[in-house]
Amino acid sequence: MTEDPTETPSAPARLLTDFSLEMTGKDIGALQEAQPSLPAGTRINVTFLGNEDLPMRVAAAATVRAGGFVPVPHISARRLESREDLGKFLAALEEADATRELFVVGGDPVSPLGPFPDALSVIRSEMLPGHGVRAVSISGYPEGHPDIDTDTLWKALQDKISALDQGGLEASITTQFGFDVAPVLTWLEELRSRGVNAPVRIGVPGPAGVKRLLGYARRFGVASSAGIAHKYGFSLTNLLGTAGPDRFIQDLGQALSPALHGDVRLHFYTFGGIKTTAEWVHGYRS
Repeated sequence: MTEDPTETPSAPARLLTDFSLEMTGKDIGALQEAQPSLPAGTRINVTFLGNEDLPMRVAAAATVRAGGFVPVPHISARRLESREDLGKFLAALEEADATRELFVVGGDPVSPLGPFPDALSVIRSEMLPGHGVRAVSISGYPEGHPDIDTDTLWKALQDKISALDQGGLEASITTQFGFDVAPVLTWLEELRSRGVNAPVRIGVPGPAGVKRLLGYARRFGVASSAGIAHKYGFSLTNLLGTAGPDRFIQDLGQALSPALHGDVRLHFYTFGGIKTTAEWVHGYRS
């Protein structure tokens, strides 16, 4: 039977199937405002920032669950002061029915506050499965990391994937955001060539002011040259303007090959606000 092209989603639309996005512990009200624009079951990552505390993080994860979404709480390894600190957080999340899937990352502090120097040490702690954790997402860096060399990044990623497999936990990867499709495709090809078949969520900035986007780009070491800015769709001479990921998603969707790049979705960093991002995605998908 010939497929009706009007019923076949475009490549960018397929890319947006089962997208995820991010919120902080302070964004409970914003999530509730965005709820009408978000599909039920949307994965929502809940951050683990230095200016948040345990009740704030758990309340945010519980709100995600109550809204009909899937909470993906972050664990920042270097912010944990002890194994007891990790256990207390996991127990509170478990009580909120928010431990099935976690995102585990090293975190910002230069020196760890406790016994966990990196995400791998949390995974190897053997504490996660006992609190109902079944899946863990880890970081990916298509454009590299400002403080870690490429070989070290690849070894860390593969070690984490191996540890998750040995621990019987499902693995996925969520990448840092970027403005250029080319390094994303190159990184995905390298990932698959190394035998890593885990699903990947490519980080994308939600629509936001150009000045704010560039500020986050500088903070996280993401390339922001004039050429890349133009390719993404904003002008460095108009810092008062706004930019959305339309062109990035269009180009990525058209270039992706499931056979070559594997299972790929999008993860939105909500620099311009959850509601703004949710409404943008809803409009783009429509």
